[in-house]
Amino acid sequence: MTDVSAPYAHDGLTEADGGTVGDFIALMKPRVMSLVVFTALVGLVVAPGTLHPALAVIALICIAVGAGASGALNMWFDADIDARMTRTAGRPIPRGRVTPEEAFSFGMVLSIGSVLTLGVIVSWAAGALLALTIAFYVLVYTMWLKRRTPQNIVIGGAAGAFPPMIGWAAVTGSISIESILMFAIIFMWTPPHFWALALFRSGDYARAGVPMLPVVAGEEETRRQIVIYSALLVPLGVVPAVIGLGGATYGIVSTVLGAILLSLALSLWRADDEKKRIEIAKRLFGFSILYLFGLFAVLLVERLVAGFMS
Repeated sequence: MTDVSAPYAHDGLTEADGGTVGDFIALMKPRVMSLVVFTALVGLVVAPGTLHPALAVIALICIAVGAGASGALNMWFDADIDARMTRTAGRPIPRGRVTPEEAFSFGMVLSIGSVLTLGVIVSWAAGALLALTIAFYVLVYTMWLKRRTPQNIVIGGAAGAFPPMIGWAAVTGSISIESILMFAIIFMWTPPHFWALALFRSGDYARAGVPMLPVVAGEEETRRQIVIYSALLVPLGVVPAVIGLGGATYGIVSTVLGAILLSLALSLWRADDEKKRIEIAKRLFGFSILYLFGLFAVLLVERLVAGFMS
């Protein structure tokens, strides 16, 4: 039988002395979960058709739990990396508050429970997409890509892009060009967002042996790639207004936010001072969150207003 604690042998992790409720909540990465739930909510609301409010709540809870399960399994497998990075050293497993075995069991129970509940009660299409999301994040990104290639974020970003598709499928029982478009926006947003973080956290990733782009290809290439992906993302972010998924307000907001995002990416590319580059990278990282939230928030508000006016 495989020892689920094996990846962490001799990595300086302390023996857990019993985790609290807060520790297990931390395993679920609640900040990441909040963005997942929000984009799933948007997918659910903008989808054609209706879903009983109780089923909608169940769907969102299942998606949140599934996201939390992914986080717990990620922390189980990456505890050795987390212990060596300043940003993650305070997580429950490196601090010895939760054992790897507990995190693994917790993540598996949440994974199976969330997928089955979503499938049985709401939609098997949505349940299948949630299962795919968890499997992709844990097996493809965490276990395979993250430690092997600087393209880890590019390919692995698919895991974070599925939630609006899951919300859409919960209502319609299917996927469509609109849900694929929402997936594509998040997918293209992920690389510049995380590479901006990696620029000012590159020392952390280097110490942990994670081949993030700045560590492998250098800062200049990373800044160039951020510009390329931002330039592709910005027009893609406007497309919902073109196909009718978003309205005029969305078109204006997405254009303005996209212009700011691209301006920050170009400023980062042109910056010739290291201190200035770090400052701009932090601003870009923070604004990228606002950018994605803004796009999906406008989609949500437009649809709610349209429903209220009808």
